[in-house]
Amino acid sequence: MLNILLEESFSLLISDHEFFMDLLIQHIQLSLISILIAIVLGMIIGIIVSEYEKNKWILSVVNFVYTIPSIALFGLLIPISGIGDVSAIIALTIYALLPMVKNTHSGITNIDKGILEAARGMGSTKFQMLYKIKIPLAMPHIMAGIRTMAVMTIALAGIAAFIGAGGLGVAIYRGITTNNMAMTIAGSILIAILAIVVDFILGQIEKITKYGKNDSKFVNKLKKISKNNENNKKPVAIVAIILVIGLVGGGILYGSSSSETINIASKPYTEQYILGYMLKELIEEKTDLNVKLSTGIAGGVSTIHPGMEKGDFDLYPEYTGTGWMEVLKEGGTFTTEQNSELKSKYNEKYNMSWVGMYGFENTYGIAVNKEIADKYNLKTYSDLAKVSNDLTFGAEPDFFERNDGYNAISEKYNFNFKDTKDMDVGLKYNAINDKKIDVVVIYTTDGRLISSNITILKDDLGFFPSYECGNVVRNEVLKEHPELKEVLLKLEGLISNEDMAKMNYQVEVEKKDPKDVAHEFLKEKKLVD
Repeated sequence: MLNILLEESFSLLISDHEFFMDLLIQHIQLSLISILIAIVLGMIIGIIVSEYEKNKWILSVVNFVYTIPSIALFGLLIPISGIGDVSAIIALTIYALLPMVKNTHSGITNIDKGILEAARGMGSTKFQMLYKIKIPLAMPHIMAGIRTMAVMTIALAGIAAFIGAGGLGVAIYRGITTNNMAMTIAGSILIAILAIVVDFILGQIEKITKYGKNDSKFVNKLKKISKNNENNKKPVAIVAIILVIGLVGGGILYGSSSSETINIASKPYTEQYILGYMLKELIEEKTDLNVKLSTGIAGGVSTIHPGMEKGDFDLYPEYTGTGWMEVLKEGGTFTTEQNSELKSKYNEKYNMSWVGMYGFENTYGIAVNKEIADKYNLKTYSDLAKVSNDLTFGAEPDFFERNDGYNAISEKYNFNFKDTKDMDVGLKYNAINDKKIDVVVIYTTDGRLISSNITILKDDLGFFPSYECGNVVRNEVLKEHPELKEVLLKLEGLISNEDMAKMNYQVEVEKKDPKDVAHEFLKEKKLVD
């Protein structure tokens, strides 16, 4: 089984090399910039702590920040620095500081006291001792910290995909959400290879810094240091070279943005991947605009809508019921008759419009393992309520927080499940098929409904609202690019429920690329060549 997955992963890397190469470049840029910032800040903080004992409390602060879960840290940063690269780099830099600060501090404080006394006796000032003696002698410790920090940052950068910053985490998370294990493994392999290569390169640099390691006479060491020999200069030159590379990388990363670029976001599941690629191809085909697509944004609307308000994103596919309850915070069960009111409120409150209603509706549903349904003769949600205390319920994390989610439906139907489990949207079908859970929340256009051993129950009290899909766009963007509205209107009524379920099936079961599925559908509808 493992051999087959590895073969599929390497085959995918070859066949879709452009996709993976783009993600690899993004990953390198994010990691490199974060590493360089952490090197500079970490060394400065480490020097301050080692030179002034009263500042040791800084080490405790750095240690504490390191214990904050990465997901929580990203969540805290989003309201401050927004979605995308900036938040990712800030978070990665914060996590990278600990090894840099600690190794710089330990490297300086563990220098042979005799060397420092000899330097003072030769008339060295405090600053001269720092940059001519302490930093060069501490460089092996510092380089060890850089190696540890670099490998850790490269691995952690995978999570940047959750907030739309790109990188190889996109492949990993997309593989999970679309039931494509080969893609997840491919992304993981590239991150591992990148980490190994960087660790090897830094290991070679570290060897250069270990000068005078076997010299037992500190006077000889001191003479070498005071003469500013070649070995002393190498660590400084190395850091300077890395800094230049980082600045160039940063220029590439941030210099690519343009007012002629439309930033599109999509939520972290199959349907939204397909719609995102559909929008990107159609806009670039029909206009002169460029599109930057951020797929699989973790948190869905709770992350994307703040990004829309701040201007990080320009448009994204959304569902009417979600917009009504989660964005506008309106009560009651949303129906299609309220579409006009929904659009009006979006325009008034957020200066955003709904343009291009696709034609399909993807509402929630509840399904149970077929054996459970047969055992208890379950047909409706009310039937399920009678036996819920014997069953385990699973759903994606945001369902437990939504106004129309777990608490509300439990109150409506008097559900009292034995246990609940947070499940990633891409794993819940595996979980119910493997009997890890008994009951699961589904989307009515899920592709895997066709191939899963489940029974969909009837919402007999009409709990779930209408969830028609359309595009939410910032009015400022529509005003600046009126041609965008014309393109989005081409999608009006284009996709039926059956169409969407079929496309989801092609990705989740037949393992087709969402980009290819989107292209084939647009081509079938004669919207692209």
